[in-house]
Amino acid sequence: MSSTLTIEEQFEYLKKGAVEIIREEELKSKLTKAAATGKPLRVKAGFDPTAPDLHLGHTVLLRKLKHFQDLGHTVIFMIGDFTSLIGDPSGRNVTRKQLSKDEVLTNAETYKQQVFKILDSEKTVLDFNSRWMSAMTTEDFVRLASRYTVARMLERDDFANRLKNNQPISIHEMLYPLVQGYDSVALEADVELGGTDQKFNLLVGRELQKEYGQEPQIVLTMPILEGLDGVQKMSKSLNNYIGIKEVAKEMFGKVMSIPDAMMYRYYELCTDWPVSKIEALRQDVSNGRRHPKEAKAELAKLIIRDFHSERAASEAEEEFNRIFHLGLVPDNIEEKQLEARPERVRLSKIIAQLGLASSVGEATRLIEQEAISLNDQKVSNVKADLDLAQPGTFILKVGKRRFLKLVVVKGS
Repeated sequence: MSSTLTIEEQFEYLKKGAVEIIREEELKSKLTKAAATGKPLRVKAGFDPTAPDLHLGHTVLLRKLKHFQDLGHTVIFMIGDFTSLIGDPSGRNVTRKQLSKDEVLTNAETYKQQVFKILDSEKTVLDFNSRWMSAMTTEDFVRLASRYTVARMLERDDFANRLKNNQPISIHEMLYPLVQGYDSVALEADVELGGTDQKFNLLVGRELQKEYGQEPQIVLTMPILEGLDGVQKMSKSLNNYIGIKEVAKEMFGKVMSIPDAMMYRYYELCTDWPVSKIEALRQDVSNGRRHPKEAKAELAKLIIRDFHSERAASEAEEEFNRIFHLGLVPDNIEEKQLEARPERVRLSKIIAQLGLASSVGEATRLIEQEAISLNDQKVSNVKADLDLAQPGTFILKVGKRRFLKLVVVKGS
């Protein structure tokens, strides 16, 4: 347990970035008791392995877990392999697609490899909720279901809205918050973390712990991190994410692309900087003592250090400056080959063929937006084509960061 911080200082450290703590006085009381007894708090966060890779938005909860870990508390990273088979209805206006057991287990393995970029592996309890849920008998599950009412379940906003709009609610979806709540009972959690969209589920955990004779957990909700557009939540489906397995140079470029005003939120939620230091930076930028690009570059390096290394962060910054300040092509540019053919081919078709766009239609839209450059010249004509009759080399650039060297080789 940390002996250098007072209870109030510990509370402020844990409160950083949080949207809500239910209840603050209870958390202070638990921190005081932990300090007096030397018994660390049990702090839980559940992650359903619904996708194979984590992005920066997922790390908001991981970093808050780390803050509890920094203070000497027991952190439980719980993989919801059982709940993933149900599908979390939070924020959904339709029933979520259920995953197969094989999909869940495959994704869970990748999560295990990624979370310890933030958390200390030797101080983290890794658990799966199938451990206790799969051991439940039908009778056990019926008894669990008797602990919560349908009326309380329908207080949930997404269920209430679907009921109002005559949209179906499957019975199994109502089991999700019940199971998540029981996870807290099984783990005897003192604190549970979750996004703001998880508040209902977290509160069910509090209520179920009371039903089972346990002291109710503290609920600490964290905000949903906005993506690179600064508006919508970070999501792979919206292509506005920073993947924690991405190469350092790609991560650096993505961080540099976020709106200036958004970087302070990233500092708050994606770094360990204290609020006072972030506010001092904000003042320096607003008063002209520091340039926003310089502040954003520092943010990019802090993030990259967590998932790669100090050296990778420095090299990524150098590469970014080479490309964007000097207008040069990156050193390790991706290269693909096409065989020469006696014809001219529409550029949009080639872009899609090379994987630089998901379809010819998307490639056409990119050209219309002047997001495509060929040999350092912007292309704005959607009917532009490329002569593939002779061997040669072309440098294609899509957006601000994606480069590809196309080498046309002599046909066999």
